[in-house]
Amino acid sequence: MPPGGGGPMKDCEYSQISTHSSSPMESPHKKKKIAARRKWEVFPGRNKFFCNGRIMMARQTGVFYLTLVLILVTSGLFFAFDCPYLAVKITPAIPVVGGILFFFVMGTLLRTSFSDPGVLPRATPDEAADLERQIGNPEDIANGTSSGGYRPPPRTKEVIINGQTVKLKYCFTCKIFRPPRASHCSLCDNCVERFDHHCPWVGNCVGKRNYRFFYMFILSLSFLTVFIFAFVITHVILRSQQAGFLNALKDSPASVLEAVVCFFSVWSIVGLSGFHTYLISSNQTTNEDIKGSWSNKRGKENYNPYSYGNIFTNCCVALCGPISPSLIDRRGYIQPDTPQPAAPSNGMATYGATQSQSDMAAATPLLQSEPSLTSDELHLPGKPGLGTPCASLTLGPPTPPSSMPNLAAEAALTDILPLKDEHVGHQFLTPDEAPSPPTMLAGSPLAHSRTMHVLGLASQDSLHEDSVRGLVKLSSV
Repeated sequence: MPPGGGGPMKDCEYSQISTHSSSPMESPHKKKKIAARRKWEVFPGRNKFFCNGRIMMARQTGVFYLTLVLILVTSGLFFAFDCPYLAVKITPAIPVVGGILFFFVMGTLLRTSFSDPGVLPRATPDEAADLERQIGNPEDIANGTSSGGYRPPPRTKEVIINGQTVKLKYCFTCKIFRPPRASHCSLCDNCVERFDHHCPWVGNCVGKRNYRFFYMFILSLSFLTVFIFAFVITHVILRSQQAGFLNALKDSPASVLEAVVCFFSVWSIVGLSGFHTYLISSNQTTNEDIKGSWSNKRGKENYNPYSYGNIFTNCCVALCGPISPSLIDRRGYIQPDTPQPAAPSNGMATYGATQSQSDMAAATPLLQSEPSLTSDELHLPGKPGLGTPCASLTLGPPTPPSSMPNLAAEAALTDILPLKDEHVGHQFLTPDEAPSPPTMLAGSPLAHSRTMHVLGLASQDSLHEDSVRGLVKLSSV
């Protein structure tokens, strides 16, 4: 617009930004669909997963298969060679009881080996970075290059549990402060909650979520081993009474193998069961007992803060308490980092739009979802249109106009151009098209400038509304 605002105004329309191609529901068929991956596929620990993440075991499972072979072979020989004779000579209840013990042993073994022992999830990169900033970089401290004599906080935190101070150690692998009674397993490379020990015989760690099944496994295995050993000896004695000892061994050679296996294993199994019975009664873990962390006597300074002071209560809590849910969600899907759709602004369709498009729409209120109105649509009969040159308006001191024509004209123009309160998606004119208010035509410095600052949404609404009303009053002169 030339100085003085006398040049003609340009008639132009602004088309809306098309977001059709960015809509996720209408993506081209050429794009390959990426299959969602589960969390166990990218699990950072040294574990093996089977059955789509339902089975979780340690990486070293050779000893676990040896345990399975010993139990299956010994029990199979007993049911095949000893139980038929014992069921006839003594009672049919022997194979029934043996079968119940066998299935209970196998069930608890598989439950211990195939479950999550209570692995704690590792810190996310943001959480790890925040903790590293708090405690300082361990490499810089070891090399003595920490800045300005700054001494970072110690890598332990202290909490009070039942009047006893417990230290929470920082794990440099998982980037977390381990909860009380948790420890990092070097074989599985995981922090395990209420870590007891890593048992190669079951092929897994023993922790908070599978300790009760481990205890029931070794306890039932002790009963099964004693049961098989006792009735194998009974079988050999009964046959010896009929045909002699050597003939009894020749008639049932499998009994000799069963007796040897049970004899050498019963001592370790029964001893292990007794040790864990003591740990459960005092509410301790194997890790705490080996380190000598707590004392069972309440009067000493290092008394066990986790004990309830009652053997029966400690056993009920360990064996009958609720099982906590798994914290690693190994079968969950990995969420892709996709931009979230922004909220609609200024009536602009932003479904599937990126953040940059929404920012541009917020900074440019002239881009609307409906076509802009031209000056021909705003023209009133007998009144100058908005597209006519501003020089055609007679300047001078305005005279008091009659009220009725002005009110009618103003009402008609208001119906054509709804105000802000009546419709959210109204249109705006460009800075060159917007007619100047009377103050600008009277010699304001803004009237001679070809550049206008981009105003906010509320300020452009008020400027547009005042401009229209000013034109209505000036047109009546």
